[in-house]
Amino acid sequence: MKILKTILTLFSIVVFTASCSSDDGVDGTNGVDGQQGAPGATGTANVIYSAWLTAPTAVAETVDGTSGMSTTINAPELSEDILAKGTILVYVSFGSGTFTLPYTSTAGGFVNTITAISTAKKIKLFRFRHDGGGTVNLPTSLSWRYVLIPGGVAAATAKTAKLDYAKMSYEEVCAHFNIQP
Repeated sequence: MKILKTILTLFSIVVFTASCSSDDGVDGTNGVDGQQGAPGATGTANVIYSAWLTAPTAVAETVDGTSGMSTTINAPELSEDILAKGTILVYVSFGSGTFTLPYTSTAGGFVNTITAISTAKKIKLFRFRHDGGGTVNLPTSLSWRYVLIPGGVAAATAKTAKLDYAKMSYEEVCAHFNIQP
């Protein structure tokens, strides 16, 4: 009889233990969700852009062994962090349109390129001839604009990771970042 009593006691403990779980208890009801907030203003993802600028008179200069004409525009928001991790776009505008730098054309009868060389707080504009001869001026009548796109978002997670801003037209960049042309 003692053995039967022990077996029944153990059986009762097993059944009681098996019927209990951490999920037992009373669930409460979920609260009511709050109202949807007003839509936010269209943003530019921390993009910084300048007004259209004129540059000082260009001077003759040699950069990396290449003779050309250069001038510099101030870009006070251009930080070391943007230089290291971000994207810098520079545009030139004149009578026939707006163009992304580097911009290659035939001016003064020679194939030449205008390029931008960025350093903290400054963007040097440099024009050189492809044939290595003389120089072609950078007139003060040209207008310049820069767009600074800070880094900091891993490319694999960025919505814009597949975009190549340098291949986009000025108008496409303005539309993408809600920049007034």
